[in-house]
Amino acid sequence: MKRFSMWRYPARWPLFRVDDRLLLIFTGAIVGILSGLAAVALNRSLSFMFDYLHRFRGHFLAFLLPAGGAALSSIFLNQIIREKPGHGVPEVIYSVSRYGGLLRFRSSFSRLISSCLTIGSGGSAGPEAPVVMSGSAIGSNIATLFSLNDKQRVTLVGCGAAGAISSIFNAPIAGMIFTMEIILGEWSTVNIVPIAIAAVVGTEVSHFFTGDQIAFSHRNFSIHPLDVISCVGLAVLTALASIILTRMLRRMHGVVAKVSLPFWLKAAVGGCAVGLLGLYFPDILGEGYHSITEMIGGIFEAGILAAALGAILKIVATSLTLGWGGSGGIFAPCLVIGSFVGLFFQRGLTVMFPYVDWVNEGCYALLGMAGLISGILQAPLTGIFLIVEITGSYEVMLPLIVVSAFSTTISRYFEPASFYLKDLVERGQLLRPGTDSRVLSDLSIAELLETDCICVKKDMLLRDFLNIVQKSRRNYFPVEDEKTGHFIGMVHLDDIRPYLFNRVMYDTVLIEQIMNGKMMTADISDELPAVLSTMDENGFFSMPVVSEKRFVGMISKATLLDQYRKELMVQTSDT
Repeated sequence: MKRFSMWRYPARWPLFRVDDRLLLIFTGAIVGILSGLAAVALNRSLSFMFDYLHRFRGHFLAFLLPAGGAALSSIFLNQIIREKPGHGVPEVIYSVSRYGGLLRFRSSFSRLISSCLTIGSGGSAGPEAPVVMSGSAIGSNIATLFSLNDKQRVTLVGCGAAGAISSIFNAPIAGMIFTMEIILGEWSTVNIVPIAIAAVVGTEVSHFFTGDQIAFSHRNFSIHPLDVISCVGLAVLTALASIILTRMLRRMHGVVAKVSLPFWLKAAVGGCAVGLLGLYFPDILGEGYHSITEMIGGIFEAGILAAALGAILKIVATSLTLGWGGSGGIFAPCLVIGSFVGLFFQRGLTVMFPYVDWVNEGCYALLGMAGLISGILQAPLTGIFLIVEITGSYEVMLPLIVVSAFSTTISRYFEPASFYLKDLVERGQLLRPGTDSRVLSDLSIAELLETDCICVKKDMLLRDFLNIVQKSRRNYFPVEDEKTGHFIGMVHLDDIRPYLFNRVMYDTVLIEQIMNGKMMTADISDELPAVLSTMDENGFFSMPVVSEKRFVGMISKATLLDQYRKELMVQTSDT
């Protein structure tokens, strides 16, 4: 028991008492190792499944393979693990913004298994979101094991996400930027160092098992000014593709919700449709990295129409896989779609302007990948550095910036929130640290109550009420029903002003006659943002709060502002 306690409370060690940052670096490195191992395990499992099932691809019933994989994935996730289907990343973001990064232990392996079944059998999805979910859950549970606070747990959740992305793509900078830009939504100095350590450690774990190699090989590209200018047109196409993919995925979820079939059969239907498409266009099956390799290398033999068809069918296949209940992410499909779009665009340029010496089509495939990632995630830095690191193509940095910036801007005009954040924004669940909604969400009406009000009865004479006013420091006085104790109204000092200089009224006027019986109230269980909105709309500076029809206190903007400032300082502090 003593040994367990020592590991459970490392903050008691003398070294960690000096600086909590050392604790986060230490635990972040552990999380980076474990999340890196999770990514390697998923990659190898996918390779094994895809290679093993390759022998059956030529069979006339091969279209049933994705159906079986999606059905098994759905059964495992819904019935065995008891988790809702989804991409995983929005759940992590919501956990970070609302619950201090608290995630269940089973999430550290559940999405790995379910996505392996979906993608390995041929489903059109990516392994990135599942490993982000896994790495984040590992970080969350490591924080719980070491008894860390919420801010430290959020940092370790970020470490898990960064380690997982870095390991699966062999890209530490992209992993770190993805975490800061999308998962955490803030660039806090206290987070950067441990997350960077986790990203590097996760990458080294990948190096150890797979070797020091980049995800996709490339040739050196010679970029001309006309190529940079043409990137604006490519950005328009990638933004359009990202908008179509986003809306088709959401539309597919809506269609499936109306279908009266068991959840596993829905997943099988989607997988079967993907399998049928794959019979005629095999490049859309699985994660699709083999197609990217061919396009970047300039050896994709099919023509311009095949490139356009590949982008369209990959969008359809991804929507069928994820929309009907399969498990996986959108990173890999976006890379594939972007490659097809870039290839289509370059070949279109050569047809329209045959005398211009355009750069190799592999370069445009790279740029298309960055455009899709930036457009659908609305995270240009992630798109830029991910493509640079997984290909090693630093010479295309300028056109990468152009494509990513324009694609993000255009996509944001039509889709104000990114694919990962759209549902959270619509439900009011996106609460970034330091924002108004996040600060208010961490405050409750109960902790803002002012309870020093003196309650009066409705049949009290004005004379008796004036004696109470002399003892009180309040302007408001709640009125209760003498028999039930229920709150029935409120008296403000302004209400009695007309009677103060007429002593005859002191013994003839009852409180019931001068109280405001239509006073708007807040319930103790109401959400604070909703109460504040009501106060703003009606010009109130304070409101009575009731619970089960009984007065429990007042809530005022003065007290709210004081607590708001304290909470804001806590959330934005780097210590």
